[in-house]
Amino acid sequence: MTAPLTTPRRDGFRMPAEWEPHARCWMGWPFRPDVWRKDARPAREAFAMVAEAVSAFEPVTVCAPPGHADEARRMLPDVVEVFAVPCDDAWLRDTGPTFVTDGRELRGVDWEFNSWGGLLAECRDDNALAGRILRRIGARAYRPGIVMEGGSFSVDGEGTVIATEECLLNPNRNPHLSRQQIEDTLLEYVGAQKMIWIPRGLPGDSDTSGHVDNICCFVRPGVVALAWTGDSSDPRHAACFEAEQALLASTDARGRALQVVRVPLPPLQTVSPEECRTLPLANGQSIRSPDQLLPASYINFYFANGALIVPAFGDQASDGAAAEAFARLFPDRKIQMIPSREILLGGGNIHCITQQQPEVA
Repeated sequence: MTAPLTTPRRDGFRMPAEWEPHARCWMGWPFRPDVWRKDARPAREAFAMVAEAVSAFEPVTVCAPPGHADEARRMLPDVVEVFAVPCDDAWLRDTGPTFVTDGRELRGVDWEFNSWGGLLAECRDDNALAGRILRRIGARAYRPGIVMEGGSFSVDGEGTVIATEECLLNPNRNPHLSRQQIEDTLLEYVGAQKMIWIPRGLPGDSDTSGHVDNICCFVRPGVVALAWTGDSSDPRHAACFEAEQALLASTDARGRALQVVRVPLPPLQTVSPEECRTLPLANGQSIRSPDQLLPASYINFYFANGALIVPAFGDQASDGAAAEAFARLFPDRKIQMIPSREILLGGGNIHCITQQQPEVA
C-alpha cells in the first residue's frame, strides 16, 4: 500500500536547486490577444526560440491549449513535445508544479493560483494545470492550499529560500495568513529550513507584485546573483540596494554568510506606443501603457543542463556585460542569450516561462 502524503519536508522530499540535473523543461504557449501584442505572433516566435535553445540541452514539453496545439507543433522543433491541455496563459514557472524529490521518486507541489492576485479574470485552467501535468507523468501531488507562484521564491537546494515581502505578503494572495504562517508553509512544502526576506522586487514588476526571480536568485550554495545598478538616480537602484543589504546581513540554512554577485541591469526598458495593449484585463485596464517601466533583468534566466539561457535586450554593451558576468560565474556552462523583448512585454521573461523537472535516480 502506498503511504499517505504528509508534507515534502516530513516525507524527506525537497525542491532541488535549479542548477541540479534536469529530466525535462516544461513551457507554455502564448495566445491571449489581451496579454500579447499582434495576436501573440511575435511572442510565439520568442517562445519557440527559447524552446529550441533549451531543447539542445534537455527534453522540452510545451503546454498549449487544444485550439493552439497544432500551431505550436508547426512552429516548434520536432524534438520538442507538445502537450495539448487547457491553459489560460503561458507562464509555466507560476502555473506548473514545483517539483520535489527524495532522490528516488518525483513528486510535485500543486499550489493554488489566483492569477497574481487577480490580474486575469479567468484562471481556472491555469490553477488546474499543475495537477494535470503531475497526472500526465504519474507523480503524486502535494496540495498546500495556499496561493504561491514558482517565480516568487528561489531555493539553494540545501534548505534556504529567498522571497520578497512585496509579493508573498501582498494581501491579494493569502490575506488570511500571517507572515509566519506563509513562511512556515513555503519552507514545509519545498523541504527547506531557512527563509531570507528581501523587501521588494524590481520597479516595473507590478504584474507579479515583485517576484524575486527578476531581482536575485541563488546560483550555487551560499552565492546569490543580484540585479544591480550603481546609479542612484536610476529608479531601480533603491530596490537593488535594499536587497543587497538584506542578503549581506543574512546567513543560509547551514550558517554560511552569503556572497552577493552583482549582475548589471540593462538600460531602462519602457513601453513604446506601438507596443501598448487596448484590450482590457480583469481590472478594466490595458496590461501595458505608453512609457510604462518594464522589469527587464538578466537574472530572469533558465538553468539548462550544461547551459544558461539568458534574456537579451538588444543593447550590445549591457548584453555583453551580462554574458561576461555569467561566464565568470559558470565557466563550465554555455551562455546562450535569446532576444526576449516580446516575452518582457507580456510581463516576464525566460525564467517565468520555464519550469524544470529534476532528474531522479
